[in-house]
Amino acid sequence: MIELRDVSISAGEFQLSHIDLQIATGQYAVMMGQTGAGKTTLVETICGLRKISSGCIIVGDRDVTNLRPAERNTGYVPQDLALFPTMTVREHLTFAPRMRRPRTALTTAEVEAIAQQLDITHLLDRKPVNLSGGESQRVALGRALSFRPEALLLDEPLSALDETTRKSLQTLLRNINRDTGVTVLHVTHDSAEATTLADLVVRLHDGNLHTKPTS
Repeated sequence: MIELRDVSISAGEFQLSHIDLQIATGQYAVMMGQTGAGKTTLVETICGLRKISSGCIIVGDRDVTNLRPAERNTGYVPQDLALFPTMTVREHLTFAPRMRRPRTALTTAEVEAIAQQLDITHLLDRKPVNLSGGESQRVALGRALSFRPEALLLDEPLSALDETTRKSLQTLLRNINRDTGVTVLHVTHDSAEATTLADLVVRLHDGNLHTKPTS
């Protein structure tokens, strides 16, 4: 579950005030809105990269409002993916668990299971410079899922991909949501993508959130 209770955010001159949102456990929510509406700001706030002025944030069954990003159990894929150029795919998959639980490393079998799920086993020893756009997206997704987060936050993850790759990753994302039960908040400008993926559509307009179930 992801829940925002009367959350207000200030980022320079930009503000979001008294935001309420509830995404049920295991639900796939897609957030839409015009450029500059605050979608990225809201996602960064949920994962702990921005502080709120007031209100509280719930992830799973915990109030995470005052917790550091590594303590929130949220997986995050930013728009630019933020892959490290000197690290292999294998190192990306083991990085997040080490950061969150320093004494707990993924076993070789666990790394290979994640890689197999994302169809990147053949890429484990490559670095980002040798990956295509779709491959890079799968690696970023694998890193975000590697510590079994309760919530997965995706900021326009498919926007720069060709149609074939985008459809393939849409299927992958839906399968991951179904198989793991992770709660997803996915930002996009693409209404067709929202229709394909969403259980719940969230629209951010003029500082207000409007939600609409798709079924």
